[in-house]
Amino acid sequence: MPKTSKTSQKSIAELEQITGRKLTIGLFLLTIRECEEISQKDFAEKLGISRQYLCDIEHDRRSISLEKAAIFSKKTGYSEDQMLRLALQDLLDKAGLSYDVEIKRAA
Repeated sequence: MPKTSKTSQKSIAELEQITGRKLTIGLFLLTIRECEEISQKDFAEKLGISRQYLCDIEHDRRSISLEKAAIFSKKTGYSEDQMLRLALQDLLDKAGLSYDVEIKRAA
């Protein structure tokens, strides 16, 4: 099983080119919300968090735990692998650690 599918890598690259910035969990959630045309208030309710917390995540002022990433994946229907990868990458980046995260499910 590939660590990241070519389609996923291509989608990430396209999203980064459109937005002009590196894909983060915040940008990913913002993109989901805007594509689904949901208000911050309604999306926050869907995720089970406050609107302010969602705003902070979307603007990369707050990180989310890996547990929250898995929950958000279930609540939105988007890839758990992608949510976990982005959440973990954000934690590493904010800690100033130069690692690139790839997700591979255990056999």
